[in-house]
Order: sequence, then C-alpha cells, then structure tokens
Amino acid sequence: MKKVFVVEDERPIARLLQVYLERDGFEVLCHTGVKDVLDVFRSWKPDLVLLDLMLEETHGMEILQQIRQDGSCPVIIVTARGAVPDRLEGFQLGADDYIAKPFDPEEVVARVQAVLRRSAYFAESEVIRLGSLTVDYSSQTAIMGYEQLPLIPRDWQLLAFLARHPNQRFSREQLLDCVWGRDFEGGDRSVDAAVKRLRKSLQDWPAKEGEIATAKGMGYCLCVR
Repeated sequence: MKKVFVVEDERPIARLLQVYLERDGFEVLCHTGVKDVLDVFRSWKPDLVLLDLMLEETHGMEILQQIRQDGSCPVIIVTARGAVPDRLEGFQLGADDYIAKPFDPEEVVARVQAVLRRSAYFAESEVIRLGSLTVDYSSQTAIMGYEQLPLIPRDWQLLAFLARHPNQRFSREQLLDCVWGRDFEGGDRSVDAAVKRLRKSLQDWPAKEGEIATAKGMGYCLCVR
C-alpha cells in the first residue's frame, strides 16, 4: 500500500483529501501544522507528499527544499497560489506537479496516481553506462565516477528517459508527454528548468563522453560520444 503524506493546515481540506485517497487504497497521514513536519516525513517515509504552500508558520517552499535535500520522494504542491510565477518557482525547486485550489478531489487522486506511475516506470532493473556516468534504474540513482548525484525525482526521470534514447532529439512537448505526462499543466518552461538543473548536476561529466545539448529549433538531446 502506497503512503501519502498530506501537509495541509486547513483541517477540512486535509480530511477531504484523506477520505478520497484512502477510498482509492492509499495509506494517508495528515499533518495540519508546520511543527515537526520534517521529522514526521523522515520517520514515516511516505511514497509521495501533498504539500500546501500557504502554511501559517512558514512558506511551503522551505519545506519542499528540505524534502528535496533529504531524497527523491515525489512532491505535489496543492495551493491557492496558482499564478504562473508561483508554479515556475515550485517546478524550479523540484515539485513533480502543481494543483491549484479550489480543486476536484478526484483529480488530486488521479494526479497522485499519475506521479507514482511515472516514478514506478523508471524503477526498472537495468543499468546504463555512459562513460563515467552510470544510470541505475533499479535504485533510481545516477553515479558520476564513484559519487552519487543528488538528483530530485523530476531530474532523475528526465535523465533516465534521455539515457534510454541517446543521440535522439526531443522537442519540449515530446519531453513533457514522455516524462511529465499528458496531464501535466506546468508548460514547456518546466522542461528548460529541469534541463538547467540537470546540466548543473552533470557539470563534471567529461565533454568527450557526452552532454545534454540544445537542438536548435527542436528541444534537447543527450549526445553521447
């Protein structure tokens, strides 16, 4: 049974999400405050986090940053702040999806299922070696030499997809469909943000082995030499 951690300070909304998620077979833990939220997250080890941005004592982005530093748990932001700049900030910090309030709880459940499916798709028993870069699908990790790269889930999924299709060009729209999913509403600038983060993570990858190149007028390509 997959575990969903709901961080929402409005109790009626937290309870509504819990009812719909549990009805769909998820194990749900609701946290309606900010105090100890990261301690609960680390001890309970959820499969996915539903995170409200507008918490009373802090900004949810700070919690998102801490979760990202801790590991690769997928995070879906649920908030009344649905403006484009807010969405972009969330995606740049590594959010996997963004749902604006008011929402249909059945849509939230569908988004949770979609994000978990995408995560499971990349959890395959396979290793791809690209020079000094190793992409391990069973552990969902990327290793440069002997050091594991600190990739957030979305960046890992993008690298995992590109590593399966080396030297192939993909438009932003194709990457959105294949990596983010057709139900994603963040726009193609989310692709650019993820590529920027991924390039930074791969900055020690020797140019003679490969790079993520910009395909002019197309999108991006993992070029392997």
